[in-house]
Amino acid sequence: MLLTAFLDYLELEKKYSFHTLKAYKKDVEDFLNFLKEKHENTSCLTADYLVVRSWLVELSERNYSNRSINRKVTSLKRYYAFLFHIKEVKVNPLSEHKALKTDMKIYPPFSIKEMEEAIEGVSVVDFKSARARLIIEILYSTGMRRAELISLKIQDVNLETQQIKVKGKGGKYRIIPMLTSLNSILRQYIAFRSELPVIEDRQFLLLTERGKKTYGALLYRTVVTALTGVSSKLKRSPHMLRHTFATHLLNDGADLASVKELMGHASLSSTQVYTHTSISELANIYKNAHPRSEKK
Repeated sequence: MLLTAFLDYLELEKKYSFHTLKAYKKDVEDFLNFLKEKHENTSCLTADYLVVRSWLVELSERNYSNRSINRKVTSLKRYYAFLFHIKEVKVNPLSEHKALKTDMKIYPPFSIKEMEEAIEGVSVVDFKSARARLIIEILYSTGMRRAELISLKIQDVNLETQQIKVKGKGGKYRIIPMLTSLNSILRQYIAFRSELPVIEDRQFLLLTERGKKTYGALLYRTVVTALTGVSSKLKRSPHMLRHTFATHLLNDGADLASVKELMGHASLSSTQVYTHTSISELANIYKNAHPRSEKK
């Protein structure tokens, strides 16, 4: 099956994560189902841009946002690029398609005070509480992606050199320095971890109480629980801790290129998204420092 071959290509050649593969699969399947329902005599190999565009119109009529439609188009465009590469189609019907305009959503990061309260609010008394504090601390102090933390292996955490080797997107590795506070909670967590009665997925750092590799929903719940009591912000997720990590570094004077390397971004354009929230901090500094500013 062509879709299976495509997903194998993304997993084995491009090293895409499980969650990315799942999203690509759903997006392409949505289009294939649309063809079956609305264009019975057309297959994905014979569909032209007008057919694809009719699918996009239907998505819009079903109240999909432009951002969601663009994501689906990206998946389908990549699928057709694969079909073109293996000579199943002669042209990619989406090759000239331009993305729909979207409004950039900028969510405010957590404050330093909120992060300190969220971390200190978790009292370490057992394995579960040590894991919870570690999740908050490591996401905030390293800027790691949720999937990167889930897949982090214990052998890639060096407590002596205080460095963490992280496998990012595309199978690329990066080294992230370890703060003293993170080193401390890691040692506590590892001590509790060693006392688990059963450990099945021994190679992974984060485990469930049953000794199995942890999962996305557990990380999400942990972050939401820790931040609910200290912040009224609506957006509380592991990604927001990554967002907060980058913003706090930039606000405190870190250069964009260094933050890019720490976050594992392929280009500066990805990191520049976080400069938008730093501009408000820069504006405050400017207003307080410029001699012609009307200081209040």
